[in-house]
Amino acid sequence: MEFKRIIVIVMDSLGIGALPDAKNYGDLGTNTLSHLANVRPNSLNAPNLASLGLGNIVNAKGLKPQIMPKGIVCKLKEMSVGKDTLTGHWEMMGIYVDKPFKTFTETGFPKELIKELEKQTKHKIIGNISASGTEIIKDLGEKHMKTKDLIVYTSADSVLQIAAHEEIIPLNELYDICKIARKLTLDPKYMVGRVIARPFVGKNKNDFKRTANRHDYALKPFGKTVLNSLKEKGYDVIGIGKINDIFDGEGITEVVKSKDSMMGMKQTIQVLERGFNGLCFTNLVDFDALYGHRRDPIGYGDLIEAFDVELGKLMKTMSDEDLLIITADHGNDPTAQGTDHTREYVPFIMYNKNLKGKIIPDGETFANIGATIADNFKVEKPKIGKSLMKSL
Repeated sequence: MEFKRIIVIVMDSLGIGALPDAKNYGDLGTNTLSHLANVRPNSLNAPNLASLGLGNIVNAKGLKPQIMPKGIVCKLKEMSVGKDTLTGHWEMMGIYVDKPFKTFTETGFPKELIKELEKQTKHKIIGNISASGTEIIKDLGEKHMKTKDLIVYTSADSVLQIAAHEEIIPLNELYDICKIARKLTLDPKYMVGRVIARPFVGKNKNDFKRTANRHDYALKPFGKTVLNSLKEKGYDVIGIGKINDIFDGEGITEVVKSKDSMMGMKQTIQVLERGFNGLCFTNLVDFDALYGHRRDPIGYGDLIEAFDVELGKLMKTMSDEDLLIITADHGNDPTAQGTDHTREYVPFIMYNKNLKGKIIPDGETFANIGATIADNFKVEKPKIGKSLMKSL
């Protein structure tokens, strides 16, 4: 069985249980989906995810195991070292990352880096701490508006984020500033996974709001991905959400930006309705950014329920020529201490109207996803990963 279109949806951070090496990352006992479901006052209401068999691979209140699931399901391990966005997505498409990207959560960025960034951008830097983006804008936004100082901050991820008011620092200037920061952080001493422009608007701390003009400057993948192989053979590779940023444009033929995850799902349905030939790759970041890092299990669960409604619409839109894969890139247990990602298994759900659903053995790498895609389209297979097409 071969498919004309494959849709991959990444529910960013939806982990389903601690990996065997989770203790090495301080993540023993974590389980993003199970824990957020079990602390809800009411059971998680996600009938479409349940029907596909998600409850067959994770014990979560409200997700009843199916006698005959509609999807082919299993858990996938992360082979690479780390638990961040780039590592997870790159591994999905066939790249093994053997060294974690640098983080500066505890210390902020080194003084020499900040000094050089100030010199090259001709702006003073304020902040330089690990912080919530909305909170640091609230704390420092008014000072930034008076002085034009740049708000620089990081998080538990391997990121350097630069916030600026759109009326104080025009978008093009902010993007140029981030390009400077990206070039500086290519130095192995500072090698962060992403530099992120975080523009905002508003009159004062009481109404500051980040805009949809965020832009990520990621490292280029260290090698050839399945996306590259698809593009070389003339297939469509449509990146929805932050996919294009994660891969720094490598292998992408069309970019679709989303202001939030619900828009991302609607855009995925629209892309499917209009038709394409190849891969539609969607990242839904709000699970992670709005609820995982902020340790909000209730909000996380509410978004899963909203996603499930859109998932039902997507499933009805699919034809016999379409294959859907739902997965995640890491965990972010909202009941865990701290604000960091968590080292977890991720779900693998594969669905087509004509498939016979079943539970298959756990996969040893996220790259099974890329290998399956490459196998379907008969393009160059990644160096890691095992195709699951034989499971159909």
